[in-house]
Amino acid sequence: MTSETAPRRSLPAAGFADIDWARPWFAQHETRGRRWQQAALAGYGRYLDELNGDARASAQRTGRGQPLAFIAQDELPEGVAYEAHIALTGCVPTRHNLHDFFNALAWFAFPRIKATLNARQSAAIDVLGVGPTRGGVRDALTLFDENAVLYVCADPALAAALHGFDWRTLFVEGRARWGTHCEVRVFGHALLDKLIAPYAACTAHAWVVEAPLQYFDWPRAQRDAWLDEAVSTKLAAEANLDGRSFAPLPVLGIPDWWPQGEDVAFYEDASVFRPGRRSAG
Repeated sequence: MTSETAPRRSLPAAGFADIDWARPWFAQHETRGRRWQQAALAGYGRYLDELNGDARASAQRTGRGQPLAFIAQDELPEGVAYEAHIALTGCVPTRHNLHDFFNALAWFAFPRIKATLNARQSAAIDVLGVGPTRGGVRDALTLFDENAVLYVCADPALAAALHGFDWRTLFVEGRARWGTHCEVRVFGHALLDKLIAPYAACTAHAWVVEAPLQYFDWPRAQRDAWLDEAVSTKLAAEANLDGRSFAPLPVLGIPDWWPQGEDVAFYEDASVFRPGRRSAG
């Protein structure tokens, strides 16, 4: 689609101007995101042109091997499920808003993960159809797509602290180990949308990725490629995927992500850093 054929019924572009690329959760997308941001501010058609130019250059594929493309939301046929349409055609219906902006960025940051999510979602739709409820597996896939972070960890004690709601060990006593033994990548596009206006209790669904210690010495591009492969492989094979596949993670507790985190008292706020129990299942 070109700017000449794209619909003119775009939303006001005010939200795009609100992205603060200095925030650590946005910085991972800054190079591509700044360019897309300028296109989005210029208009819906220009924005879709920019996304599709990158899609063609990447030769990227969706869940069933279709070439990736982005179309206006109005082009999604009535009664056709969003994920099924992407799998069958390769075309991602995309609105002129921040939510879909961050979704498109995820397709380029972690293409194998996005393709795997799409493949599993569309396979579930093939079996169960589209009803009033998604079912446990589709719910979990949606949680991942919308609200997940990848918690990459080479320290079993820190991973245990996350699973055990031991916030003091994770964020205070283990603070110096962030960046050398663990890190977080924001994956979920709805989570990034929420973080336009961050608030203390903003909580992600953390997908724990066990990594070798040398991971933290690799260049960023190598870490990205390793993560994309490792997570997509596990997602494709995980038979018992459900809400318990994730651990809650208050994202503004991550060291150096939020000014209040410099004060140990921040982590004592039980309305943000809640105690909890995880079932043994």
